[in-house]
Amino acid sequence: MSTLSLPNDASATVDWPGRYYHIDQILNTPGPRTDPAFLAGDGVKGFLRNEAKILVIGAGGLGCEILANLALTGFKDIHVIDMDTIDISNLNRQFLFRPKDVGQPKATVAAEFIMKRVPGVKVTPYFGKIQDKDDDYYMQFNLVICGLDSVEARRWMNATLVNLVDPENPESLKPMIDGGTEGFKGQARVILPTITSCYECSLDMLNKPTAFPICTIANTPRLPEHCIEWASVLEWPRVHGDKKMDTDDPEHIGWLYKVAAARAQDFKIEGVTWSLTQGVVKNIIPAIASTNAIIAAACCNEAFKIATSSAAYLNNYFMLIGTDGVYSYTFEHERRLDCPVCGGEALEIVIAPDFTVEQMIEMLVEKQDIQIKKPSLSTPTKQIYLQAPPQLEEATRPNLEKKVSELVPPGGEITVTASTLPFSLSLRVTYSL
Repeated sequence: MSTLSLPNDASATVDWPGRYYHIDQILNTPGPRTDPAFLAGDGVKGFLRNEAKILVIGAGGLGCEILANLALTGFKDIHVIDMDTIDISNLNRQFLFRPKDVGQPKATVAAEFIMKRVPGVKVTPYFGKIQDKDDDYYMQFNLVICGLDSVEARRWMNATLVNLVDPENPESLKPMIDGGTEGFKGQARVILPTITSCYECSLDMLNKPTAFPICTIANTPRLPEHCIEWASVLEWPRVHGDKKMDTDDPEHIGWLYKVAAARAQDFKIEGVTWSLTQGVVKNIIPAIASTNAIIAAACCNEAFKIATSSAAYLNNYFMLIGTDGVYSYTFEHERRLDCPVCGGEALEIVIAPDFTVEQMIEMLVEKQDIQIKKPSLSTPTKQIYLQAPPQLEEATRPNLEKKVSELVPPGGEITVTASTLPFSLSLRVTYSL
């Protein structure tokens, strides 16, 4: 699957002999780990190259590797979605792009490059958001590979594919292969919606979220990060109006640091530093080409196995640790019965009787297995707090200072929603003694 096997531009208009020779060695003969449904020979090769339709989400560092691997493996009908344009900083690792492409949509340029270099492969790009597409769009694919750098986008895609599943229609189950990298670490996993653990089930494995509720950073900061977020989210637009913050400008970072440090002093909070200020506002995650290549290969290997039944696919999690040597391992991540996406049971929470609505919102944002930004809360009979529209936010704002126990009886359920997620979370509230 090495990108070095791409032909030069001179051969782009014709196929070449033996193109799939090594792939055919796997598909022509059953092996010791072959699925019973495996149809060796022309049948499986015909499906892979003439019928299988695969969607790649993301055309960045991981997505470029995935697209090239899929095309060279034999997938000929590939679609790709990406909402970003090419920046000059991408060129060191996103090898489908050239300096002349800077400013152009990643999906479009990546698709054109693959089709030019790998004849016979059709790559259909979409420059936009995954949320732009409806259920009918996602139903057309046999499987989906995510090469995303956004937790929110992964959660949206995961929930969408789970919601597509119709027990009466086996074709509605779309396997999702998710890849992710962070520096020398990476992971690849296979998600069979409603059957295996879904992305939402494993939120508690992620790093602690860096998003904080507005009510906390505006009124009751406790951490140095709260002060930095206050400076960047609230004070910058108040002082500078429509002037856009440039997180690469040392003067802008210096202003944020100065303002955040002053607020921290007012609230007797320690720990606001220049480097922390820069880290919070830029949300820096290092990208390393070799890690992308390894994880993309793992993802495409699973896609090949699922599409051809030539070997057992991953069950269900692969992790790569490259910080001290190279170490990898696999394990089965189990489903959560109280997962709001694939579980179906309400999440039990125990809070103190004097716990306020504002504190609950803060908990929902920061709790590892929930992580909902800007949550809105309601019960079957009343609206507790709504983030939008502005009129309803203003009308329900007084409830922020009220105790949850005043609004919800013991054992009562709260429905939590957010505009960024296509599902709701049910909480069953119990009050501690």
